[in-house]
Amino acid sequence: MRKLFPLLLTGVLFFSCSSSDDSNNPDTSPTPEESMYFPDNNTDVWETTSPASLGWNESAVPALLQYLEEKHSKSFMILVNGKIVMENYFDGHSATTPWYWASAGKTLTSTVTGIAQQENYININNKVSDYLGTGWTSANLDKENLITCRHLLTMSSGLDDSLGDDVSPENLQYVADAGTRWAYHNVYVKLQDVVAQATNQTWSGYFNSKLRDPIGMTGVWIDSGDDLSVYWSTTRSMARFGLLALNNGKWKETQIINTTYFNEAVNTSQDINKGYGYLWWLNGKQSYHLPQTQFEFNGSIIPSGANDMYMALGKNDQKIYVIPSKKMVVIRMGNAADGENFALSGFDDNLWQKINAVIE
Repeated sequence: MRKLFPLLLTGVLFFSCSSSDDSNNPDTSPTPEESMYFPDNNTDVWETTSPASLGWNESAVPALLQYLEEKHSKSFMILVNGKIVMENYFDGHSATTPWYWASAGKTLTSTVTGIAQQENYININNKVSDYLGTGWTSANLDKENLITCRHLLTMSSGLDDSLGDDVSPENLQYVADAGTRWAYHNVYVKLQDVVAQATNQTWSGYFNSKLRDPIGMTGVWIDSGDDLSVYWSTTRSMARFGLLALNNGKWKETQIINTTYFNEAVNTSQDINKGYGYLWWLNGKQSYHLPQTQFEFNGSIIPSGANDMYMALGKNDQKIYVIPSKKMVVIRMGNAADGENFALSGFDDNLWQKINAVIE
């Protein structure tokens, strides 16, 4: 849903990692009893393991990579138990090249909102106007005061989602009472303003100190207009966040985001769209809604994906798939696979068919 402007990244430093290949060592094969691996912060070493050591079907790997390349991918990565199993780059992209997360970055906002709550700066059950003041929308005051931070996290603000990306007050107009209507809307970005106001810090400053730096990510928030910003990072930085999510908000021995909040974030958050948590998409539910529609669809969002999978999905097919039952994180960055889309597309299910041919 975001408009991305041309960007000069010269002079901005992005940390990158190169793997330490132990793929010929059969002892690197993860087992249910093996402890989760985390790459060190500020290091260029990330342990690997081979598809063969996991018993995967290596003969299906070329078809997967060919499909990714044909579908305009820039990068692809699979982690199992924290170790890199596959890491591939396409179209001139590399481990050091940043790319945009688009709406996959909503999950960063969700996580930092939870951190601000655990530090007692905010309460997600409080109304947004407690932090931003009244008049942050065009709704009547009684309707505006119905909107809580939780409603922004769950896409149930009741504000009009048909008016485009602009989140200025005149463009945030009432359609329904908060909590009665689910609609994919960029008004969630107001949570960044809530956190900045409550902590008396800049959004990026608080984000960097509480989430980015503690798990060794790098990257920057880039203004894309209409009071919106988009996160840019390397693929491995995206993978670090996926690994944090796989471990319920814990990085090594440090609980970055408390498990209660994180579990709420990756489970159904309201009664309208069963496939949505706190800015995370949820697979394996009995029904779901898609962006730009009020229709309810029966079944799982990605039929070929695991039922316990939760997902950060962004415009033009930026993907983080987290699969706890397989101790797996899958990353895809790139251009749109099949024409512009807002978050979900048929590419997801087709990609998982190709991945399943490898891993099952």
